[in-house]
Amino acid sequence: MPTSTTLDGETRGGRPARPRPAVPPVSRRRRDGPGRTGPRRDNLLAWVFLAPSVTVFALFLLYPLGRTVYLSMHGNDIIGRPSRFVGLSHFQEMMSADFGKVLLTTALFTVGVVVPGVIGALAVVLLLESKVRAQRFFRSAFALPFAFSVASASVIFAVFYNPASGVLNGILHHLGMSQVAWLTSQEMALLSICLTTVWMNLGYGVLVLAAGVGAIPREVNEAALLDGATGPRRAWYITVPLLGPQLFFLIVISTINALQGFGQIHILTQGGPVGSTTTLVYSIYQHAFAYGTSDFGRASAQALVLLLMVLLCTALQFGVIERKVHYS
Repeated sequence: MPTSTTLDGETRGGRPARPRPAVPPVSRRRRDGPGRTGPRRDNLLAWVFLAPSVTVFALFLLYPLGRTVYLSMHGNDIIGRPSRFVGLSHFQEMMSADFGKVLLTTALFTVGVVVPGVIGALAVVLLLESKVRAQRFFRSAFALPFAFSVASASVIFAVFYNPASGVLNGILHHLGMSQVAWLTSQEMALLSICLTTVWMNLGYGVLVLAAGVGAIPREVNEAALLDGATGPRRAWYITVPLLGPQLFFLIVISTINALQGFGQIHILTQGGPVGSTTTLVYSIYQHAFAYGTSDFGRASAQALVLLLMVLLCTALQFGVIERKVHYS
């Protein structure tokens, strides 16, 4: 007759039961699958892959920025080496009428480049998107300035602006109008630089906006045509709002490029006449490198002001214009 085991480990027949083998406790260790690593090793591996990018970022951005801050608070010897600590005296020297004129010239140059450049590129794209003949030819012609370097375009316009044999004064002479001192007049020099910069940036603006027009869904234009929106009304109420992201991008990039404009000013006017085309970037060049001055302290202080101007303009554009952009 089979016997049953009681709770205390004895059988009912009086004989002791066999001891049961002890069951080892279940391990609560993390059981990683094959090929998986722990979080510390994952973080270490991530930093290994990020190390080249972080090194380049620190070498070409963080170190120059820190060096600029350091130089802005020090004076320089005759060869440009930091010699003494001057604190914020370089920034205090900027509170003058001369530096205010430089900031005003920079602002006028930026507005004179960004506003006509964006509006001109938009007008060209809208004109090319209408049903005109030789559309591909005109696209290539308007995008051609993008292929010119700053030096090449500046030399071309230096020939155009030549007071004796320039093309522009030749046209004015044939029209019976008086000649214009494009680069030697304080009233016309900055305007001439703006016209040159707008022409140089026109091709890039046309390419960006043309890509945006090509991305507009065909169904939207077809629906607008069915509702009777044709010509300027379709362009104003359909095309321009849908080009919001491209226009916003173009405004931000054009503003940054205008604040950093240097080559065309150096080739055409060298900041003259009488400082009428001396922008903040060219003033930095004059203090740091021109005429053998090597005044890196004042130049570094102005470079920090330029950095703040770029950050402020970009923040204002993102805070005001970006809110009105329609992302489809």
